Amino acid sequence: MMASIDGRIDCAMTEQIEGNSYYEALEALNIDATIEGKITALMHYAEKGLFDNGDSPAVGADEFFKSHDSNHWEAVVETRGSLLWPEGDTPDRLCIVSQLTSRAYLDYLRDRGISYIVTGRDHVDLAHATTLMYSEFGAERIGVVGGGHINGSFLAMGLIDEVSMVFGPAIDGREGFASAFDGIEASHEHPFKLQLKSVRQMDDESVWLRYQC
Repeated sequence: MMASIDGRIDCAMTEQIEGNSYYEALEALNIDATIEGKITALMHYAEKGLFDNGDSPAVGADEFFKSHDSNHWEAVVETRGSLLWPEGDTPDRLCIVSQLTSRAYLDYLRDRGISYIVTGRDHVDLAHATTLMYSEFGAERIGVVGGGHINGSFLAMGLIDEVSMVFGPAIDGREGFASAFDGIEASHEHPFKLQLKSVRQMDDESVWLRYQC
C-alpha cells in the first residue's frame, strides 16, 4: 500500500506524492494476484453506472468460472455483482462476488471473457475465495491493495501474513478519509500486533516498511 505518513490512502491524494516507490515495492514482492475493493475499481477501472439485473434471480450457490490461465490475476471484490467493465479491459480480471449476485450478471461476465468466483451466502467468503484463487487460479502469493475497508476485512479475518507499506513524504490530515486499514468493528479493542521485518528508504524520500503479522 501507498499512504501519506498519517496513514491516509485517498488515491487522488497519493497520486500527488511524487515518485514511483509504490510500484517498485509492489514489483519486488513478486505477487501473482492483486485484490481490490469496489470503490477502488470504480475510481480506476470500471465504467460509470451499474449493471441492470432486471428480474434475474440471485445465484444462491458457490461456483467459479475461469476463462483462461494467467500468471497475474487482478481481482475485485464486491458483495453483489454490479460493476460494468469496458470492452478491452484486462483479460486477467477476476470478479469475486457473493451468492446474492444475479445469474444475469455472471452471464454478462462470461460474455466478456471475465473470470469470476462466487462464494459466501450474504457476503463474500474471503477465506474461501483466496483458497480458490490458489487451487483453481494458481495464485500463490496475493497482494491485497485496497481500499481501507477490504484491507481491514482481510486483517480482521486473519488472512494477512505480511503488511507492506510505502509511506510517502507528505501529510494528508483531512477528516473523514479512509486509512490503510479501516472498518474494523469497534468491539475489537486490541491492536493487531506486528513484527518488523525490514525498513528501506527509497530514492524518492518514501519509506518502505514490511511487517510480519
